[in-house]
Amino acid sequence: MYVKILGNVLWLLLCGLWLALLWFVVGIIECITIIGIPFGLQSFKLAKLALWPFGKTITHGGGAGSTIMNVLWLIFGGLLLSLLYFIYGIVFHITIIGIPFGKQCFKLGKLALMPFGATIQNEPKKPLNRIRPST
Repeated sequence: MYVKILGNVLWLLLCGLWLALLWFVVGIIECITIIGIPFGLQSFKLAKLALWPFGKTITHGGGAGSTIMNVLWLIFGGLLLSLLYFIYGIVFHITIIGIPFGKQCFKLGKLALMPFGATIQNEPKKPLNRIRPST
């Protein structure tokens, strides 16, 4: 638990704050038009994850509507954004100390690739492995 908090604080200070602000500004710009509101809401979802990514999981779902919107998202910039996150993830993985940040970049890249129908959830807490006395 403390490792996730430390990772989130470091992420926030090093890159999370500006990433979240960029996604938030993009979301506001997309929400100016009625057609852009669904895309703006997805940008806000990415801003939320970019701010505090450690300890979060992404589950994908949705139906035909989500698939159609994801295809439009890919055509109008989602593929490039996802590719950039994956490149950053590879760069972070080159250094040993950057591997946790690289994993978060891959998580953000996956969400940037197909955000419609995806939900962000907290990771379930793992039970402590306690040694049981033999009887």
